Amino acid sequence: MTTGLSTPGADERLGFRVDGMDCASCVGKIETALGRLGGISEVAVNFATETLLLSRDATSKTTSKDIAKKIRSLGFDVTELPASAIPAAPVQRSDAHAGHDHNGCAGDHGACGGDHDHAHHDHDHGHGGCSGHDHAGHAPTPRAAPVSPPNVSMRVEGMDCASCVGKIEVALARMPDVSDVRVNFTTETLELTLGAGALTKVADIEKTIKSLGFGVSNTRELSASSDAAIDVEPAPAMRNQRWWQTRKGKHVIGLGLLMGSAYVVAQFIPLYAEWIFAAAVIAGVIPFARKAFALATSGSPFSIETLMVVASIGALVIGEAEEAAAVVFLFAVGELLESVAAGRARAGIKALASLVPKTAVLLDSNGGQRTVPASALRVNDLVLVRPGDRVPADGQILQGTSSLDESPITGESVPRSKTTGESVFAGSINVDGVLQVSVEKTASDNTISRIIQLVEQAQSAKAPTARFIENFSRYYTPAVMLIAALIIPVPPLAMNGDWDTWIYRGLALLLIACPCALVLSTPAAIASGLAVGTRRGLLIKGGNALETIGKVRAIAFDKTGTLTEGKPRVTEVLALGNNEESDVIALAAAVETGSSHPLAKAIIGRAETDGIAVPLARDASATAGKAVHATVAGRRLAVSSPTHAAKAATLGALERSAIEKLEDLGNTVAVLFDEQAREVLGLIALRDEPRRDAREGVAQLKAMGVRSVMLTGDNQRTAQAIAKGLGIEWSAELLPQDKLDLVNEMKRKTKVAMVGDGINDAPALATADVGIAMGGGTDVAIETADAALLKSRVTDVAHLVALSRATMANIHQNVIFALALKGVFLVTSVLGLTGLWIAVLADTGATAIVTLNALRLLRFKGAKSPEDSGRDEGMPSRQLIAAESH
Repeated sequence: MTTGLSTPGADERLGFRVDGMDCASCVGKIETALGRLGGISEVAVNFATETLLLSRDATSKTTSKDIAKKIRSLGFDVTELPASAIPAAPVQRSDAHAGHDHNGCAGDHGACGGDHDHAHHDHDHGHGGCSGHDHAGHAPTPRAAPVSPPNVSMRVEGMDCASCVGKIEVALARMPDVSDVRVNFTTETLELTLGAGALTKVADIEKTIKSLGFGVSNTRELSASSDAAIDVEPAPAMRNQRWWQTRKGKHVIGLGLLMGSAYVVAQFIPLYAEWIFAAAVIAGVIPFARKAFALATSGSPFSIETLMVVASIGALVIGEAEEAAAVVFLFAVGELLESVAAGRARAGIKALASLVPKTAVLLDSNGGQRTVPASALRVNDLVLVRPGDRVPADGQILQGTSSLDESPITGESVPRSKTTGESVFAGSINVDGVLQVSVEKTASDNTISRIIQLVEQAQSAKAPTARFIENFSRYYTPAVMLIAALIIPVPPLAMNGDWDTWIYRGLALLLIACPCALVLSTPAAIASGLAVGTRRGLLIKGGNALETIGKVRAIAFDKTGTLTEGKPRVTEVLALGNNEESDVIALAAAVETGSSHPLAKAIIGRAETDGIAVPLARDASATAGKAVHATVAGRRLAVSSPTHAAKAATLGALERSAIEKLEDLGNTVAVLFDEQAREVLGLIALRDEPRRDAREGVAQLKAMGVRSVMLTGDNQRTAQAIAKGLGIEWSAELLPQDKLDLVNEMKRKTKVAMVGDGINDAPALATADVGIAMGGGTDVAIETADAALLKSRVTDVAHLVALSRATMANIHQNVIFALALKGVFLVTSVLGLTGLWIAVLADTGATAIVTLNALRLLRFKGAKSPEDSGRDEGMPSRQLIAAESH
C-alpha cells in the first residue's frame, strides 16, 4: 500500500524494520499516521517482510527519529535500516504503447516473452514473437527491500526451548555492529549481519554464546553470492549421540549418583548425608549459575536459571539441603527432557535434508563417468541416475524412462512414470530404469533446499499468538517475582510469621515464576504443524499463515489447473465452409504457435498427434483477454472466445447452436476466423477434466463449514457444467480484475482464501487473507502465496484447513494447561501445601507435557472424509450472486 505523492528531485529515501504488526490493519494505521507528518510521502509498509519505506523531503523538519517515535507511539518496535538496504524510489514511466489495450492491467515490461490472457482460455499465453509486454492481467507485487543479508552463520547446540532463542538474540543485539540476529530453534542455526570494520569479531560472538551455556560449531562467514547448500547436519561429534552421552545427560547422571549416595548414607549417618546433599547442590548449580550470570549481564535478568539458582541457594541457607538438591536434580532432568524433545522436533527437517545424496555420477562430454559431490553439480551438468539411486539434483530427463518415487518430497505414495523432457526432483528415488538427467538447479536452489528454507523462515517468523504469549510472559515473570519478594517479609513483619517458613514459600514462588511451558506452548505446536504439513506436501509460510488458514470460512478456487487437471484435450472439431477438420487444426495451431497456455498446447498437440503439418505464422499478437492473432498464408486469422468472435466475425445460427451444445457438455470452445473476411472457419471444442479428488475436496470443506466458490474466465455454460459435477458455487467470464473484485467482496463478509496456480491469479492470491498455490513444486508454487500444495490435490486444501485448526486447538490446550497449572501452584505454594521440589517438578512437568502434546500433531491424519450419503446431496451448484455485476 502507498499513500502520499512522490516529490521529485530532493527526496530522501528512508527505511525501517517494524516489529509487532499482527495483521494487515496495522499497515493502515502506520500509513495513516505517517501520512500526516510534514514532508513525508510514498509511505509503503510491507506486512510480510515487516519493512517500511518512505520518501522524506530534504527540507522537511521531520527527522528519522520523529518517524521512529511516531511508530513506537502506535505500539510497534522499530529499527532504522542502513542505506544499503533501501532501494531507490520507483521511477514513474509513461507507457509508450498507449494504443495497446491492457484491460486495466499493469503492463509489466519485463523480459517475459509476452503473456496474453484470453477469456476463453482463462490463463496466460506466452508468444515469443510479441513485443515483450506482459498482458497477463496482473500487477507485479512490489517487494520491499530486504534487510541486509546475513554474513555470519553458525550452529548453536543446546537450545531446549523457545526462550533460549530470545536469550541469545538479546545478548547478541547488545554487541556493537551486530544486527539482524536470526536464531532458528528447530534447525539450531544462527545467522546475523556483522557490519564492515566492526569492533565485534566472530570470536567474540562465539564467546558470548558459549557464556550463555550453549555450544557453537560450523561457524561460516557468508558472502552475498554464496552458493553453498543449506547445511542442517549436526557436527560430527554430535551425530548419533544417546542422551547419556550428551553434556546434559552426564550432568544428570552425576547428580543422580550424588543424590543416591546421599540417601544411602542418610540411613546410617544423617549428618554426613546433609553434606553430600550440599555438595550435590553446589556441583549441580555451578553450570546454571554461570548461565544465569551471563544472561543477567546480557539483558535477561528474569531467566529460569536465575530463579532456580536463587531458590536452591536460598533453600541451602535455611537448612533445606535435601530439598535444594532435589530442586537442582529435577531441574537438570527437565533440561535433559526438553533437549530430547527438541531433538525429536528437529528430526523432520534433518531427515528432509538427508534425502539428497552426497554424491552423483557425472557424465563427461566424451561419455566417461566419475563420482563427484552432489553439492558440486552445476546447471547443465549431465548426471546418470541408476535404478535405486536418489536423484542428486533438480533437472530434466534427457534420456530414459523410469518410475520415480517422489513421496519424500510431495508425499505422493504411488511412483510416477517419467520420460524424456519431464522434470525430476532432487531426493526422489529412481525405481527401475536408467536415466540421464540435465541439472537445472544447483544444490542451494533445488526443491529440497527451497523447502528447507521455507520451513526455516516459517519457523523463525513468530505467529501472532506466539508474540502475544511472549509479551504476556515479560510481565508475568517480574510480577510473580514481586509477589515472592513481598511474601517473604510481609507475613513475618505484619503477622509475626516464621521467617524460615515464608522464605521457603517465597522460594517456591520463584520456581513457579518460570514461564517456560507458557512460552513454549505456541512455537512447539507451530513447529509440529509446519513439520507435518511439509511431510504431507503442504508448505506453509509461517505461523501467521498457519493460524489464519483455520479461520477461513470461504475459499475461492481458480478453475483451470486447480479444480481441473490443467491438461485439456481437443474433444471435437467442427469445420465450416469448404474447410476440413485437418485444415482447422493446422491453421489454429499455426496461430497458437509459441504459446505456453494449456489450451494452445492441446491444439498444437492434436496437430502433432494427427501428423498434420502446421504452416508458418508471422506477426503474432494478442488482444488481452480476447484473442490471439497471426498472419498465416497471407490471411489475418484469429483464435478467440465465442464472445469476441461474435463481435469480430459473423456467427450464424448454426454456429451459435453448435457452440451452445458444446459448452453445455462442459467444453471450452475456441473459434477460428478470418478477420478480414469476418468468416468463421471452424470451431474447436476442448475439455479440461476435473481433478479426480475435486468433488471430495469440496465436500470435505463443506463438512468443515467452509464455503467453496469457483472463479473462471471461461464461459458460463462450461463453468456451470463443471460446477454442477463438483457441487460448487461459480462465477464465469471473469478477467483477473474481476476475480480480484470478487475476492474483495467476499473478504468484507468473512475470512477468505484463494487457491490458484500462482501466475495469472497473483492479484487475487495476494489480496485474499490466505493465498494457496497449487503447483507440483515449481518455483511459482513455492514462492507465491502463503502456502503451496506440492501434490496439487483439492483434498489437500481441506487437509490444510484441518491442520490449521488442529494446530490452533493444540495451542489453546497448551496455553490453558500451562496457565491453569501455574495458577494452582501459585496458590498452593503461598498456602504452604507444596514445597520446592514439587514446584520445580510442576514447572518441568508442564514444559514436558506441553512439548509432548505438541508432538501429537505429528500423528495428524488429515481432514475427515464426509459420509457417502452426504457427498451427493445438499451441495447444489449455483452461480455466485456477486457475479451478476460482471
